[in-house]
This record gives sequence, structure tokens and C-alpha cells, in this order.
Amino acid sequence: MTRPFTLHTALASLAWLSLAALAGCSRSHGDAVADTETATVTRRDLSDSVLATGIVRPKVGAEVRVGSRVSGIVERLHVNIGDRVEQGDLLAELDASGLDARLRQAAAARENTAAALGLARRDESRARRLFADRLIPEQELDRAEATRKLAEASLEEATAGLEAARVERSYSTIRAPISGVVASVSTQEGETVAASFAAPTFVTIIDLDRLEVWAYVDETDIGRIGVGQRATFTVDTYPDAELAGTVSAIQPAAEIRDNVVNYIARIEIDDDLGCTLRPEMTTTVQVRLATRERVLTVPNAAVRRERGRKFVYLVEGPVEDGPPRRRAIETGWRTTTHTEITAGLEEGQRILLGDPPHGSLGP
Repeated sequence: MTRPFTLHTALASLAWLSLAALAGCSRSHGDAVADTETATVTRRDLSDSVLATGIVRPKVGAEVRVGSRVSGIVERLHVNIGDRVEQGDLLAELDASGLDARLRQAAAARENTAAALGLARRDESRARRLFADRLIPEQELDRAEATRKLAEASLEEATAGLEAARVERSYSTIRAPISGVVASVSTQEGETVAASFAAPTFVTIIDLDRLEVWAYVDETDIGRIGVGQRATFTVDTYPDAELAGTVSAIQPAAEIRDNVVNYIARIEIDDDLGCTLRPEMTTTVQVRLATRERVLTVPNAAVRRERGRKFVYLVEGPVEDGPPRRRAIETGWRTTTHTEITAGLEEGQRILLGDPPHGSLGP
């Protein structure tokens, strides 16, 4: 038997449909908010920094171009590119036959002047005795003294000439002025080198233990850089190694690269972590200006702005319990990833990283 349709039955059916719709909306709201990524307010250290690109360069005196101070034929070359040399090691030898001849000539000239001085001294001694016995006039004694003085001067000149010949002879053997690695060899055995106006380069030596980083800092940031600031840098060949350094100097002259004015901040390498650095390696440098320790932070993506005021969407409790609410905040430092919170939030609270689903905001 079919039950009659009454007003009571209609009202009951309408109430049941309304409750089902509300439940469906509640589930949709919870699922939508749950799908939105959230983050937790945490404490961390924030560092204000300047980013720059740069290159690895030898320090002043760490790269030496070794040349010859005399002309001659390269008789022997003792090093090749990549060889490790110590200070004083023999690099090359020139044909020294001409230098040896000049050295012998200077030695003979000194012996000649030394013999002449001996004779002049004996003549002076004899003249003094004869003058004392009144056998010669004073003029003869003066002449003997002058001859002795001239002979002494000639001996000093000949001695200096002999020393100069010895020094010039030593130039035929070229030795390493610093310890390092041979970076290039520009002269070969058998070549004739001429040192009339400039010393020809034989080899270039670089001390790989005395390198630094040249960071090219944009003119808008150079005023924030100072000597003594800490820096970190990476090189392409060791992308996972963060090397440490300190700003040691700022060069006063600007360098224009791609129509951009840059200033060079020289960075002393404090710790290379055992990495082998080489000149001209490209670096990515981060100069740390200051650090704030253990401050409340949120990701930058969570901070919203409206009419000059900043706020976040705060999630209180499970997302199913209620919609996110706006929470006004005050901020401090901002880095490339995080923003410091000075007021409005507490550690451990959850916030939305994106905008909340449409129609899901709380009062």
C-alpha cells in the first residue's frame, strides 16, 4: 500500500537534502584547503648578502714571467709545462762561451792592475827613503804617491769589472725565482734570445697556493662591501663545495663589462676544502654583509600585501576544522627565500604559501 504524500514528508525530505549539501560543501572546502601547500613559522639565521660573479686570479707576485738578462743561444731547457719547481731550481742554460771569455779578460785585467799597484807602492817606498836622505826633490815623491793612488783606483775598477763579468756569467743559468707550477714555456732549445731592450720570457711560473678571487660587484652594491667581510664562493668544477674567504681589498678603478660598471672586490681564500683551484676559473660569490640569528621566518611566498600592509593566511588547527584567516604581520629582513617576522606570528604556526581557495576565507 502506497503511503500518502504529506506536508510533513516534504519538509523532512527538504531538510535531508540541505544537510547533504552542507556536508558536501564542507568536504569540498576541506579538500581544497588541504590541497594548498602550507609552511610552518620557524626560527633560522638570516644573512643579508651581495651576489656577484668573479674569477680566480694569482696574487701579486704569485705569477712570474722568467726571462733572460743576457743575449745568447738557449743551450738547455730543463722544464716543461706542468712541472713543479722550487725556488732556485735550474730552468734553462744559455751558451756561455762569450761570457766565459769576458770573465777571463776581466780577471786578467785585474791581475795586471794588481801588479802595477805593487810596483807603484815599491816606487813610493823607495822615493820616501831617497827624499829622507835628501837625494831627490819633493816633486819626485809627490809623483810617486800619485802613481800609487792611480794604481789603487785602477785596481778597484778592475775588481768591479771582474765582479760584473761574474754576475753576467751567472745570468746564463736561469733559476726559478719562486716555487710553483710551470704554466707556459715560450722559448725552446737552440733559439737565440736578444736581451737588448727587454728581457725575453722563457717560462711563466704560477704559485697555485697563492690565489685569490676577484669578484665583480655592481656599482649599486659596492657601497655595502667592506674589507673584512666574510664571503663564500663556488666554482663550476666543484659545484657542491662552498669555499670560504674574506674581502681583503676593493680596487678603486671601475671595470666596465657589457656596459655595466663593476668594481673588483678581492677576496682572500681562507679555506679551499682541498679543492685544486686554478687561475681564470669562474666563480659565483656571495659576500655576507650581516647575520641575524634565530629569528622567526616564513617563506617569501607566504607574505601578501594589500594597501601598504602585509599579512599572511593563518591555518589554525586541521584544515578541515575551519578556513584560513588573515593575520596582519610586521616584517624585518628579507632574503631571496625567507622573510623575518617581527610581530603577528608565533613559532610553530602554520600558514598558506599560496592564495586560499575561492570562498574559503574565514571571518
